[in-house]
Amino acid sequence: MAKGKKGKGNRVQVILECTEQKKTGVPGISRYITTKNKKNTPDRLELMKYNPYLKKYTLHREIK
Repeated sequence: MAKGKKGKGNRVQVILECTEQKKTGVPGISRYITTKNKKNTPDRLELMKYNPYLKKYTLHREIK
């Protein structure tokens, strides 16, 4: 039987938040939760993700 993870590892959960949302003044916050390997990508993650409030793909950056 599978017993779960052994040890903590290098994978951590991160939150991605839209960068264009605050500039436009549209209400709501577009956020995504994902994981990354801290050993391979020590700097902040930046991805193009869909923003349902703006109805387009925008740049989402990792927040603390």
